[in-house]
Amino acid sequence: MPSGNYLLEDVKININDSTETVESSELVNYLRQSPNHKVFGFLKLQLATYNMSGSDTTKWYNRWVRRLGQAPVIYDSELTEASAKQLRTAMINRGFMDALVTVDTIADSTKKKMHVAYNIIPGNPRVISAITYDINDSVIAPLVLADSALFTLAPGDIFDRNRLDNERGLIAGRLRNKGYYSFSKEDIIFFADTAENSLDVELTMSIRPPRRMENQAPDTTLVHPVYKIGKVVFITDAGNPSELRDTVEYRDIEVIYGSDRYIKPKVLEEKCFITPGKLYQASEVDRTYEALSQLGILRTINIEMVPAEITDSCAMLNAFVLLTRNKKQGISLELEGTNSEGDLGFGVGVSYTHRNLGKRSELLNTKFRVNYESLSGNISGLINDRYTEYAAETGITFPKFLFPFLSRNFKQRVKAVTELAVSFNYQERPEYTRIIAGAAWKYKWTARANRERRTFDLIDINYVYLPESTIDFINQIAPTNPLLRYSYEDHFIMRSGYTFYRTNRRIISAADKQAITQPFIYTLRINGEVAGNLLYAISSLLGQKRSDGVYKLFGIQYSQYAKAEIDYSLTKNLAYRHTLAFRAGFGIGVPYGNSRALPFEKRFYAGGANGVRGWGVRTLGPGCYDSKNNVTDFINQCGDISFITSLEYRMKLFWVFEGAIFADAGNIWTIHNYENQPGGLFRFDTFWKQIAASYGAGLRLDFTYFLLRFDLGLKAHNPAMNQERWPIIHPRWKRDATFHFSVGYPF
Repeated sequence: MPSGNYLLEDVKININDSTETVESSELVNYLRQSPNHKVFGFLKLQLATYNMSGSDTTKWYNRWVRRLGQAPVIYDSELTEASAKQLRTAMINRGFMDALVTVDTIADSTKKKMHVAYNIIPGNPRVISAITYDINDSVIAPLVLADSALFTLAPGDIFDRNRLDNERGLIAGRLRNKGYYSFSKEDIIFFADTAENSLDVELTMSIRPPRRMENQAPDTTLVHPVYKIGKVVFITDAGNPSELRDTVEYRDIEVIYGSDRYIKPKVLEEKCFITPGKLYQASEVDRTYEALSQLGILRTINIEMVPAEITDSCAMLNAFVLLTRNKKQGISLELEGTNSEGDLGFGVGVSYTHRNLGKRSELLNTKFRVNYESLSGNISGLINDRYTEYAAETGITFPKFLFPFLSRNFKQRVKAVTELAVSFNYQERPEYTRIIAGAAWKYKWTARANRERRTFDLIDINYVYLPESTIDFINQIAPTNPLLRYSYEDHFIMRSGYTFYRTNRRIISAADKQAITQPFIYTLRINGEVAGNLLYAISSLLGQKRSDGVYKLFGIQYSQYAKAEIDYSLTKNLAYRHTLAFRAGFGIGVPYGNSRALPFEKRFYAGGANGVRGWGVRTLGPGCYDSKNNVTDFINQCGDISFITSLEYRMKLFWVFEGAIFADAGNIWTIHNYENQPGGLFRFDTFWKQIAASYGAGLRLDFTYFLLRFDLGLKAHNPAMNQERWPIIHPRWKRDATFHFSVGYPF
C-alpha cells in the first residue's frame, strides 16, 4: 500500500430508525465506493488472487492472474463524501426530508486499513394528507379519474418520490392504450404543498396543457390529440430498401416484398393486432411484437409509428412493420461420447431444420442418430456384436393454435403454437431387439415476457415392442420383478397432460447486474397427466373381454394412471454476489383401472445431482428400502410418491467461479406394498422417519450462457434398513460421499 493510502476494509450503513421503514441493503447501490468482495464475510479471495500476480506486467501469466482477481480498493475521501450525498438524496426521495447522514472513519495506521460507517438519522417522514387533481383538458380528465381505483397513491402514504414517478408511468401507460400516442409521463406533474412545522403534504396532480399541433387553427380549443391507425404496412426486406419491388394488399394490411416473397400475407395479417381505423393502443403494438416473434423465419422485428394526417380533434398514425429474414434452412452434425458403468460408446447425429415450411413460417425439425455402446476397450466387434441404437424423430411446429372447426378470431386471440412430432428408436442388444415408437400433439403458450408458460399435451403416445429376444430372456433377468419385466415387455401408453410454469425473473443486461438486483426470484411449476382413460372407456363400452385380468389393445396391455407434480423454488438476494436459494417439491402417481403399477419411466426416483445429493441417482429409497449397495438394484429404487426440499447458499468467488454450501432432504415411497420393495410403502405414521438428509459443498463455473456444476454431497441421515442411520455422527468417506457433475443449477 503506497504511503498515506489506506485499503478500504469495510463499509457499513447504520440506520437509526425504530420503525424499520428503510433497510440498509436497499441503499448499498448508492455508495460510490465499496470494499473488495469478501467470501463468507471475511475472505477477500479476489484480492488475494490479484496479489498473487507478479509485478512484471509484461508476462502474460501475471496479466491473466490480475484479470481473474480484483485490484485493491483504495480509500478515497471524495468518493466517501459523494456517497454520503447520494444516501441523503435517496432518503429525501423516499420522503425523509430531514434525513441526516454523517460519516465515521477509523484508520488503522499499522495495517493501513480504513473502516467507514455511514450513520443515517431518517427523522420523521412526510405523509400525504390529501390528493387533488387539476386537469384542464375536459376530454382527458374523465379518462384519468375513471381509473382512480387503479391509483397506487392514497392519503396516509409516505411521500415517496419514487412512487410518484411510478404512478406517472402507470397513468401515462393507460392513456396510451386509449389513443393518446404522444402522451408521456413527463406530461404529468405533481405539486407538493407543505406547511411549516408540519409533516403533512397536500399533493396535487396536474397535466401539462396540450401543445398546438401543426396545421391546427389558432382559434381551436387545445386538447391532447387522440390518434387513430391509418395504414398498416409490412416491409419484408427492411435491410435492403433498394430491393423492394411489389406491394400486395391483403385484408387491412399492405405487404411490400423484396426479391423473395418468403412469407404469405395471411400469416402476417394473423399475427397483427394493429387495426386500421381503431384508436392507437400501445398494448396492441406489444401483442404484435410477441405474435411476430413466434415466426422463426423472422430475424428482426421493428414497428415504427409515423404521424400522418392531422385534423382538429384527431390525428392519424401509419404503422410500418420492418422485418428482416432469418436463414431458411440449416444442417448440424453432432458427435458424442458415453461412459455407462465402464462401457464406452459413441454416437453420431445429424439434424435438419427448415424454418419456413410452406412459406408460413412453420418449423420442421428432423434428427437422425446412431449410437454404439459397450466397446469395453475392445473394438473387434464394432459392427456385429449388436450393441447398436438407431433413432429418428421429426416434428413440425405451427405458429398458431391448430385445431379443426375453430374460428379465425379464436386462433388469433389464443397465442399458442402447435407441435406435431413422431419418433422411432431401434435398439439391438445381444439378448433382444427393441423398438420404441412415439407420437405427440401438443400446444404451447408463452406470456408476460416469457415469465409464464403453459404446455397442453393433447395426446402423447408411447409404444414399446420387442420383436425378438433370446430364449427365456425375460424370466432370466426378472423372474419375480414386475417393474423390470414391464420395461422389457410390449406395452402401450396414451396420455394427456398439462404443465404450468411461472416466474418473476427479469432479463437483466450484464451492465445492469450490479445496479439492478431483484430482491427475490421465484419459480413455480405444476404438472399433471392422465393416461388410459379414453381407451378404458372404449373397451368398457364395446364389452371387450379381459385377458389376464386387463384390457389389451392389439394384444398389448395399455397403462392407466394419474400423476401430478408441483415444484417451487425461491432465490433471495442477501447482498450483491450472495444469494440464498430454497426449493420444495412434491409428486404423486396413482395407477388404477387397467394398471397395477405405474410404468417404470413414469415413476419417481431420488438422489442425483438435482435431488438429495448425498446419494447417487436412483440409489435412494423407496422409504427404508435397503439396496445393499447393489449397483444393479436401481430398477427397484423408484416410487409413486416423491418429496424433496433443498436449501443452498451461493456466493461469487472470482472470475467465473462460484461457491455453494447446501443441505437436502427427501425420499420416494410406493403406494402399494410391492414384494420387491420391502419398506417402500408410504405410511402417515412413519414416513417422516424415512426422510433422508444430506449436506455438502459445490463449485460452479458460470460462463454466462451455461454453467458447469461440481457438487460433493455427504449423507447426514440414511433411512435404509440395516445401514448406519446417522452417518453424520460416524462419517466414512467411501461410504457416505457422492460426487456430482452436471450442467446448470439444481433449481
